[in-house]
Amino acid sequence: MKRRVLITGCTGFVGRQILAELLKKDVSIVPVVRRGSAGKLLAASCMEEPIQTEDIFSESQSWWKEKLQGVDILIHVAWYAEPSKYQFSTENLHCLIGTLRMAEAAAEAGVKRFVGVGTCFEYAQSDQPLSVDSPLTASSPYAASKAAVYFALSQLLPQYDTEFSWCRLFYLYGDGEDERRLVPAIRKNLGEGRPVELTAGMQVRDFLNVSKAGRRIADVALSDKTGAVNICSGKAVTVRELAESIADDYRRRDLLKFGARKENPVDPPYVVGVP
Repeated sequence: MKRRVLITGCTGFVGRQILAELLKKDVSIVPVVRRGSAGKLLAASCMEEPIQTEDIFSESQSWWKEKLQGVDILIHVAWYAEPSKYQFSTENLHCLIGTLRMAEAAAEAGVKRFVGVGTCFEYAQSDQPLSVDSPLTASSPYAASKAAVYFALSQLLPQYDTEFSWCRLFYLYGDGEDERRLVPAIRKNLGEGRPVELTAGMQVRDFLNVSKAGRRIADVALSDKTGAVNICSGKAVTVRELAESIADDYRRRDLLKFGARKENPVDPPYVVGVP
């Protein structure tokens, strides 16, 4: 029999890429979507009727336990992620509590694997590449809530013989990205022939195309791997180098105004992962 894979957040930036990869696999997919958004899903013979809800984080444990009957793998991607707001929003606590409730229901329903999505912001700042064994110290409600899920489920799920994997995302870009984020904002301005105001751009980052991230998360979900996994490129690139590479597509490096914006004092200077 095909394994049944339930996935939340499958119409979002990262989730839609994971779903695209799952559609290539020999699995049966159970999508969970916000009510009214099922039309965003691609029709596929391996996809079951979508489960619709007003807010997955408000659903009860009994609701989840019912929906998770017969599910082999749960991939939980959904989370509040509005650009410029999500890091310090109180919505993170709502997502945290709802996720723990969902996970406990999954364990009680006999789900074999729970795959969650974390963040590189869980790690303590370092001038060295970050491995899954690097120290954790959250510096925002978002990072703290993600880390809390990781710590809690690392202890809870094994008691139910439910395997647990935690995929920490680094700096993703690509198809479906919110236009307020760095890469699409640069492309939009350059495409319209307008200057792009940036900081000096010396921050070092680990950038990865979201399609590759989706493939890696899907592969982790369908494997027997447990524990934390870094979803990253392992390559150190400055923001300046990234911006210049984008500008080269338009032959308009002259529109990049480095130093026009003030540096963010809480922006870490170096964030690179070890895949």
